[in-house]
Amino acid sequence: MPDWTAVIILGIIEGITEFIPISSTGHLLIVERGLIAAKWLSDHPSDLFNIVIQCGAVIAVLPLFSLRCQQLIFRWREAETRDYLLKLMLAFGLTGAVGFVLEKMGRKLEENPGPVAWALVLGGVAFLLVERWLRNRPLRDEVTWTVAIAVGVGQLIAAYFPGTSRSGATILISLALGLSRPAATEFSFLVGIPTMLAAGGLKIFKALHHAKDAATTAGAAPEHWGLVILGTMVAAVVSFAAVKWFLRYIQTHTFEGFGWYRIALGILILIFFR
Repeated sequence: MPDWTAVIILGIIEGITEFIPISSTGHLLIVERGLIAAKWLSDHPSDLFNIVIQCGAVIAVLPLFSLRCQQLIFRWREAETRDYLLKLMLAFGLTGAVGFVLEKMGRKLEENPGPVAWALVLGGVAFLLVERWLRNRPLRDEVTWTVAIAVGVGQLIAAYFPGTSRSGATILISLALGLSRPAATEFSFLVGIPTMLAAGGLKIFKALHHAKDAATTAGAAPEHWGLVILGTMVAAVVSFAAVKWFLRYIQTHTFEGFGWYRIALGILILIFFR
C-alpha cells in the first residue's frame, strides 16, 4: 500500500473524529496499529504529521461558524456579544494557563490502549446517564460563567486523558449544567478552535526545532511535507463535511447514539489492542 494511500486514510479518520465527541485519539490508535500490522505503514506517523493535519481539520470548520465569527469581530461593542466573547476568552485562558503549568511540571500524555479504551467507555456511559437525566427538563441557550469555567476544565481533562474527547468532555459538562445541545456544541467548538490552534502551533514549533537538531546531529530523515500537505487537505475537507452534518444532527437528536458508539469502540480496543 503506497504511503499516500495510508495518509489519505489517516486524514479521513482525523477529519471525521476531531470535533465529533467520539475521540480522534481512539480511532487513530486503532487505524494506525492496523495499518502497521498489515505492513502498510512502517511506523506510527510523526507527531508533526498528526499535529498539522489536526490544525487543518480545525481551520476548515471556521466557515461553518461565519455568522458567529462576524458577530464577535464586528459587533464586539454590543453587550451580549462582548459577554459571549469574554466567556470564550475565560475558557480558553483557563485551559492555556493550567495546561502550561502542568506541562512545565512534566506531565506526559499517555496513549496506551487500555486507558484510552476506558476513557471511551466511561465517557459513553456518562453521555447515556446525562441524556437520561435531561429528559423532559428545560434547557437554556445562554452560556453562563459557570459553563465557561467548566468548559475550560473539561478541555484540560480531555488533554491529559486521551480517549476522553475534547468535544465530548466539554459538551457533556455543558449539558449537565443545563445548556441546550446546539448552544453547548457551538460554545465547545468555538473554544476548541483557538485552543487547538494555539497548542498545535506551539507543538509544530517544537517539533520543527527538535527535527532540525536531530537532523543536524544524527542525520535523521526530514519530514515528507508532500504527504503532510496531502493529509492536511484530506482532513480539512472531511472535517468540514463531518461538522456540517453534526450541527444539523444535534438539532433533532440526542447524544445517546454517540454514547453507545463510544462504549462499543472502547470494548473493541480492550479486546483486540491489549
